[in-house]
Amino acid sequence: MSANLREAAHLRRRYRVVLTALGFILLLSSALGAVPVLVALWLREGAANLGGFALPAALQLMAGLALWKGPWSVRNETPTFSEGGIIVLLSWVLVMALSALPFVLVLGLPFSRAFFESVSGWTTTGLSVVDVTTAPASVLIWRSLIQLAGGAGLAILMMSALAGATGAGISGAEGRGDQLVPQVRESARLVLVIYLATATAGVIAYVLVGMTPFDALNHSFAAVSTGGFSTRVESLGYWNSPVVEAVTIALMWLGNLSFITAWLLWRGRLGAVAGNGEIRLTAVVLPTAVILLFFLTCMGTYPHLGKAARVAVFEATTALTTTGFSTVGYASWNGAGFFIMIMLMLIGGGTCSTAGGIKQIRIYLVWRQLCRDLRQLMLPRGTVSPVLIREGEQTVAVEDGRFRQVSTFLYLYLLTYAAGVLILCASGFSLQDSLFEFASALGTVGLSMGVTTADMPDPALWAETTAMFLGRLEFTVILVSAVRLLRDLRVMVRLPGRG
Repeated sequence: MSANLREAAHLRRRYRVVLTALGFILLLSSALGAVPVLVALWLREGAANLGGFALPAALQLMAGLALWKGPWSVRNETPTFSEGGIIVLLSWVLVMALSALPFVLVLGLPFSRAFFESVSGWTTTGLSVVDVTTAPASVLIWRSLIQLAGGAGLAILMMSALAGATGAGISGAEGRGDQLVPQVRESARLVLVIYLATATAGVIAYVLVGMTPFDALNHSFAAVSTGGFSTRVESLGYWNSPVVEAVTIALMWLGNLSFITAWLLWRGRLGAVAGNGEIRLTAVVLPTAVILLFFLTCMGTYPHLGKAARVAVFEATTALTTTGFSTVGYASWNGAGFFIMIMLMLIGGGTCSTAGGIKQIRIYLVWRQLCRDLRQLMLPRGTVSPVLIREGEQTVAVEDGRFRQVSTFLYLYLLTYAAGVLILCASGFSLQDSLFEFASALGTVGLSMGVTTADMPDPALWAETTAMFLGRLEFTVILVSAVRLLRDLRVMVRLPGRG
């Protein structure tokens, strides 16, 4: 047997492992469909709505069983790290496509719009083309559920069952390489406990401050996942309540934390939390942004100082945490306000969290590298000045390779941002609106200037859809996994005798 044929046979064996893992993910995600079915039954929404959720869930269940239990399945082997990236790529695309079907069957949306809504939910973005004033309760709870699941990450949902190289490889492929404890299953369990406990506390808090249980459930799921889907056209502005905004700010901030930092906070290790670079960055960036927004924009826009202060605090927080809730419209804001919000959306939230954006740890590392390089200029030639940062409860030196990775990511991110803004401008939107909207899509934020609507041009729609996907799964993961997948497929289908 030639080397090419041996390689093809090996890859076919390895992709049976990949498909088996993909089947397990489909089985897990199919269970989500039971919730809107129960809601539709409870509220007597009719057979059409029941079928709109039951049929896609059944299809997903059968596909998952076929891959997980079929004769071609391989359950005694675990994927490698690189195969984990392919699993994440394939599973997210497939689950997003299947999750779009209820929007088609229940609301009658074209598939492109339904897929956009599904991607927005799973990526915890919150941009929407659905009219929430006419959408049934089953659709509203479906949007919130996929945000909650997307925030936790499909990888975390399956880590407890597919441990070892599988769990580590897949979670790392999603940009969640850190673990709370050495055991992958235990890490997954702890993450889910923290995540669901926070969401439950959020539901209770919202009910206590005046929301209905249904609104409380939807908004807690959206806040903790930093998603931003709302049951109201006015988003959080519908309540115009300082206490509702205070609860939301707390939930958004908790969702923005990396799971490692949240775990340390849960355990009361405040010293380790305070020493974290992302926390230090937030402690500088967020107050600065609030002060600038207050004096440069809000004071001149809102007549009462109390309202101006509330708006500045809430809008800066929702932008930096990439949640996307809003309490006001932005039509009356000046250019300074738009600039500040765009910068916050680009920075984004914590790494290994539900938030999007460039991520605070990367911005922190760029700042530390700049300080190190300036300091090196004043030191004798040959002097080495390492950059030390806190990771969890440990102090580690940052290697130059990590700085190069950050630089590469920044180049890709900003290049994609520029290309997306150009597409929106070419679709007929103003430069200011395009800069704001694409920063929101790429950072998985969800704030909107009105660009994102059900009748937006297709090029703009697909540009934002792609941006949300890239922003959620990390550029390098998608690019490397896609190239690897195409290369492997080419090898596996190569005919004998061909070079």
